[in-house]
Amino acid sequence: MEPNSQETEKFLAMAARSLRSRINTCPLNASHSITPAKPIEKKPPPPEQSTAMKRAVLFFNSILLAVGSCGGPLITRLYFVHGGNCVWLSSWLQSGGCPIIFIPLIISYIFRRRAASRSGNSTKMIFVKLRLFLSAAAIGLIIGFDNYLYTYGIARLPVSTSALIIACQLAFTAAFAYLLVNQRFTRYSIMAIVLMTTGAAVLASHTSGDLPAGVSNKQYRAGFLTTLSAAFLYGMILPLVELTYEKSKQQITYTLVLEIQLILSVFATILSTVGMLINNNFQEIGREAAEFGLGETKYYVVLVMNAVIWQSFFLGAVGVIFSSSSLFSGVLIAVMLPATEILGVIFLKEKFHAEKGVSLVLNLCGFVCYLVGEIKNDQTKTLELQTTA
Repeated sequence: MEPNSQETEKFLAMAARSLRSRINTCPLNASHSITPAKPIEKKPPPPEQSTAMKRAVLFFNSILLAVGSCGGPLITRLYFVHGGNCVWLSSWLQSGGCPIIFIPLIISYIFRRRAASRSGNSTKMIFVKLRLFLSAAAIGLIIGFDNYLYTYGIARLPVSTSALIIACQLAFTAAFAYLLVNQRFTRYSIMAIVLMTTGAAVLASHTSGDLPAGVSNKQYRAGFLTTLSAAFLYGMILPLVELTYEKSKQQITYTLVLEIQLILSVFATILSTVGMLINNNFQEIGREAAEFGLGETKYYVVLVMNAVIWQSFFLGAVGVIFSSSSLFSGVLIAVMLPATEILGVIFLKEKFHAEKGVSLVLNLCGFVCYLVGEIKNDQTKTLELQTTA
């Protein structure tokens, strides 16, 4: 029996209405469509320096550190050998060249401003924050006191003797690096420390006959103790700077490192300035210049070069810590000490004996040992990254 056509049309109409109703109430309907979730915006990670750039920065700062390590003691000793007597003035010069830091800071600001203008962003002039500023100021005062101790010692000791005492700094740096920044030691770094410390001990076996003209035994002993104290303090300062980087809660860039070095030098200079005012050293400059053994003009040249070379040393030290570690900075300082002694023999006519030659070889072997360890460490890290990738 064929179905009635009217009933069929009614059935189809009801089915159509039911279907439209279901579509209208469906969550996928256009009027009730699900708004697609916005993708989570991930902040781009901070730009990391390439390996080549890090090595270039490390190499540049190592050169600065080497120049300062060798030239600083020589130019300071030259000042005292030819008639200089103001210890506070000489220690002031070790940090008083800090205005030099404004040159790279201004260059960095110009490049950052140009880059920001192309993207329409503003340029930040100063990166250092209050927490980091206060930490750097405190360390700067310690550096100022350390400069005085070192200068007092080198005024009464030959460069060769002060260098062998300063070599003990590496052991102090290693100890404080372990305590403050959890420095990990490998058999290579331990061997480097042992070799360089042995080199200092070899030098210590031949200190007789090193008494400079016009220096009493009492002054010599006082210079020995103050130089040893300076080595202890600076061995603590290097890991303190590294700890400041870690605890700063800021992204450490090379521009920020320059700002930190400026603060360190300014506060060290403030301490030395107070010492100069108390001892009336500013009034002594004119008299010293007139009586200087190399002449008045060369007196001022020595003062200027003193400030420039020592600033190179401190810039290199903080730059090496930024690029590597405080321990590596200490290793570089230690390995340059025999070279400083050789230059002292050449320019200041100091004696060079067999012990100094043995010490030079031990220090170079220790430095090579440390570099081999660093190369192997980098290779291990690269393999680990390739494995996890």
